[in-house]
Amino acid sequence: MSNGLYRLGRWIAAHHRLVLVAWVVAVLGVVGLNRVVGGDAVDDFRVPGVESQAAVDLLEQRFAERAGATAMVVFHVGEGTVNDPAAASAIDATIAEVASLEHVLAVTDPLAGPRAISPDGSTAFAAVQFDGSTADLGRATLDELFDTAAPAEQADVQVEFGGELPTVLKERSEGPAEMIGMLAALVVLFVTFRAVVATVMPLGVAVAGLATGLSIVGLLSGLIDIPSIAPRLGTMIGLGVGIDYALFVLSRHRDHLAHGMDVDESIGRTNATAGQAVVVAGGTVVVAILGLQFAGIPFVAALGYSASIVVAVAVLVAISLLPALLSVARHRILPKHQRTVHQSTEAAHSGWVSWARWVAHHPWRSSIGATVVLVTLAIPMLDMRLGQADAGSDPTTTTHRRAYDLLATGFGDGFNGPLLIAVDLGDNPAPTVLDRLSATVAADPGVRAVSPPELNASGDTGLITAIPTTKPQDQATSDLVHRLRNDLLPAATTGTGAEALVGGPTAGFIDQSDKIAARLPWFIAAVVSLSFLLLMIVFRSILVPLKAAILNLLSIGAAYGVVVAVFQWGWGRSLIGLDEAVPIASFVPMMMFAILFGLSMDYEVFILSRIREEYHRGHSNIDSVVEGLGATAKVITAAALIMISVFLGFVASDDPVVKMMGVGLATAVAVDATIVRMVLVPSTMALVGDPNWWLPRWLDRILPRLDLEAEPDAIASSDEGDPR
Repeated sequence: MSNGLYRLGRWIAAHHRLVLVAWVVAVLGVVGLNRVVGGDAVDDFRVPGVESQAAVDLLEQRFAERAGATAMVVFHVGEGTVNDPAAASAIDATIAEVASLEHVLAVTDPLAGPRAISPDGSTAFAAVQFDGSTADLGRATLDELFDTAAPAEQADVQVEFGGELPTVLKERSEGPAEMIGMLAALVVLFVTFRAVVATVMPLGVAVAGLATGLSIVGLLSGLIDIPSIAPRLGTMIGLGVGIDYALFVLSRHRDHLAHGMDVDESIGRTNATAGQAVVVAGGTVVVAILGLQFAGIPFVAALGYSASIVVAVAVLVAISLLPALLSVARHRILPKHQRTVHQSTEAAHSGWVSWARWVAHHPWRSSIGATVVLVTLAIPMLDMRLGQADAGSDPTTTTHRRAYDLLATGFGDGFNGPLLIAVDLGDNPAPTVLDRLSATVAADPGVRAVSPPELNASGDTGLITAIPTTKPQDQATSDLVHRLRNDLLPAATTGTGAEALVGGPTAGFIDQSDKIAARLPWFIAAVVSLSFLLLMIVFRSILVPLKAAILNLLSIGAAYGVVVAVFQWGWGRSLIGLDEAVPIASFVPMMMFAILFGLSMDYEVFILSRIREEYHRGHSNIDSVVEGLGATAKVITAAALIMISVFLGFVASDDPVVKMMGVGLATAVAVDATIVRMVLVPSTMALVGDPNWWLPRWLDRILPRLDLEAEPDAIASSDEGDPR
């Protein structure tokens, strides 16, 4: 790989105009094609193999008129009641328009009885049944539903839309996240490089790669369902790794130029060393993220596809577009005073060398202190509860949040998370089973109300709606679902031949969380094993990858702990604009682990390869640690600051899941680049000593060879002493 990337770099340097034109055509072509034929985002939360999905499938087969998506039209008056003549007439007009919509099968009368009107008479609701799923109906149907509010609103009746369709198809505010991250990145890059061209270049190539990657994701959405949150997560990850990879490549190239190397030769060598490290690290991220398929949930797998595409494009940009730009920029990427005078970088590293020397000579104190900090941060992780934030955590500027609040105030918290119990009555239907089930469910203290049973036309399938006493995201609601499935419903159907299945959106999210929670440990084990094997191949050592695996687990555990403390426990939630504590979104820990595994590999490879290089040059173990850390700390610190800034920018998003990813990723990068890389790695390396690089001979013979920072064979013999 090293030789191939070296030749690629030299070729790009010699043909940079052709490469730049090709990239411009490719970027404009992909972006334009996506605008013309790209698909729309679709939120399809199907979870194969779980009970809630079986309930949906049963209703689709036998009770089609109750299998589609639903919505709530909520009416509220500030004075008087909804039954006042003027208000009632306006509400009837709106309901008539709702009933006339193309995909509406049925809509209940909000004024027909006490079940639909709050005790104080100020709030009423109509339940709307559609003929398709949210994925089938799309945003156009929701916009048509919103338009029906006009008659009621003209009579000063507040109209809000909640329930499944408005919540799933909600508009996601873009917010200032990208701009915040890019401005912060510019500041860090300028402080690091002190040259305008070098400051702008990493950000420019990252944006070009991000635009290309997201456009490819848009084209992919024409073939498979891509969730609406995917572009936001893709932007977060794409900006972070795009700038990160460009920074590593640019830093190596600048070092070469500062020591007097020819520009074209430097581009080739940089591609062969730093570029190779980017390819391996990026490839590892892609493989890890694609491992999200292991969750067995199409929604989560699609997030993995979209994120992996963005990362793959970022890698391609770093080893092709960036070298072409470096060839055009020549020495302008250096500060003016370095363009004609070749300088050593040792003075710039002196501060970090002093730090590394202190850590290496106080290894016990450093390692114990750092470990205590990480373990303390990770403690909240033990209380992690996977779930899904309901509409009550969304901004009050959205209609589905206002509808949620009105329903919760008027009818109780659990009204926003009804459970649909689909009943297969078997070959010899006995409708009395439905009455027995209704009575059993209603007797549970966690159930507020149960609707009268419904029967399909053929009489072989029933439907019961149960309203919990607690919010959809509460642990008590999850306990109720499991209690119904494991105890109450099986007991009520024993000997009848009937089977009752608990479904609905709330049960679906609970099933999604349970399925991911069961597979998360296996996923983590697979990713850690992959990292151990890769690092063992690269560094020809057993202890180095073993320590890296343990330290990665500690840093990610600390990030999990902070996320739990902020979002689930609610510590400091007001600082990030979160109205209430929420459970941890089920796919967030798995996706965080996949992303952070690859990012930590960047830093691990960057530091350890330099330490190993110094060790093989004949330095002692401690001196190798000191010199290696001193030479890499500045770049790693800059890269980490940029990543943290990008991720924290997304905390300004209105979406709790995006906030969660932003806080989690920023915390993990901060912990990994400071406590782990700057303290634990050098202190443990110093403690272990020479056995760091021990590998049994028999294992060394069978492992493939992959030296990420080695010079390509074509030039290694000619100038072994060239500084890298």
